[in-house]
Amino acid sequence: MIFDKEKILKMCNEFSNNTLMETLEIEYIDAGEKFLKAKMPVNSRVHQPMGLLHGGAAVALAESVGSAASFLFINEKNQEVRGIEIAANHLKSKRSGTVFATATIIHKGRSIHLWEIKITDENNQLISICKLTNMILPKRTTAE
Repeated sequence: MIFDKEKILKMCNEFSNNTLMETLEIEYIDAGEKFLKAKMPVNSRVHQPMGLLHGGAAVALAESVGSAASFLFINEKNQEVRGIEIAANHLKSKRSGTVFATATIIHKGRSIHLWEIKITDENNQLISICKLTNMILPKRTTAE
């Protein structure tokens, strides 16, 4: 299969329509054969009450990019992705600007994908680091 970065980014961004990713303004911006990168603005939409990036928003960004990355490795006609575990360590706070999440594959098995997702800011400062486990399942019909 030939890697087509522009096609992948377009597909990932179109999948975000009418979802949490659209609400959080997550945009997929780069892709490679072993990674996927997205960005999210840090503003009042993703703040916790003290005006800082909410840890849950950071985790939503991480799970979004990691799950989308797993989708790139499956046969979409007969398989689907389910996130089954995510762990996050928040290392630095952020009030404004943009954060970037890069998911890099650690393990790509037939039924389990393990991703490391680093969330950084505009100055490449590490904000959060996450580990996401996705299960690859046979695609279910909508009636199930």
